[in-house]
Amino acid sequence: MNAKTMAVLTGLAALLLATLPAASAPAAPAAAAAPAAGTSLGVCGPGRLCLWPKPDFKGRPWTYELATTDLDSCVALPAGASAQSLAVRTGRPVTAYQSPECAETGEFETYPGRGTWVPQTPYEVRAFKLWER
Repeated sequence: MNAKTMAVLTGLAALLLATLPAASAPAAPAAAAAPAAGTSLGVCGPGRLCLWPKPDFKGRPWTYELATTDLDSCVALPAGASAQSLAVRTGRPVTAYQSPECAETGEFETYPGRGTWVPQTPYEVRAFKLWER
């Protein structure tokens, strides 16, 4: 290799190395968005299931704790009420039902425990079951 070719290759290598760290550096994690005004996320502490009447965790939530909720039993929300967002902060899975009787003829979905946040359920939730495991 002559000196001119070597200088070109060295310049290209330097240019590549100069751009490599920026391209290969891991992206910084996105900052968690602050709750929107009017949300009540703070009321849903560890060990609770919380259901909000409106999407995006808005409105006054219903909260349930393992200590006061029967496992594997259908728990209906208050008569005429429904939820459109929920948070599962228990270590147990939760099935949310469209039916107030936990009937499987309507919509239902099971969510894992330990920090599942659902800002918009696919249907209005009227009852739920907390499962043993």
